[in-house]
Amino acid sequence: MTGSEPVTVTVPLEKMEKLPELRENPFRQRICQVFSRDGKGNLTFEDFLDLLSVFSEQAPRDIKVFYAFKIYDFDGDRHIGPQDLEQGLRLLTRNELTPEEVAQVCEKVIEESDVDGDGKLSFMEFEHVITRAPDFLSTFHIRI
Repeated sequence: MTGSEPVTVTVPLEKMEKLPELRENPFRQRICQVFSRDGKGNLTFEDFLDLLSVFSEQAPRDIKVFYAFKIYDFDGDRHIGPQDLEQGLRLLTRNELTPEEVAQVCEKVIEESDVDGDGKLSFMEFEHVITRAPDFLSTFHIRI
């Protein structure tokens, strides 16, 4: 090491999760994972700025939709399948639904949103649904 290599400082996920802006968000861990270069939720300063930029009220809708899709695509297969929906639903409801209720909701989401009938949501199908949600833009942000 010659001393000229840049030092990259990261803020560990455990610290990020305690920020007042994220602390109450059930997706706080997933949000940090999506924006972190290491995929584990440890954010560099640039990662943190990207996160704040996407969650700012001024961010364009298409950028917000793109990142919302990434956040819900837990397994990273570029589709939101039943397992992704289950995981998201469990976070949103803080595990208060029965397995039957979770299955019912996931089934209904797929039934109403899956245009091509492959049992999962592509980005286009997700975008079609989410851009029609009246409160998407007002809820997909972090106040700082």
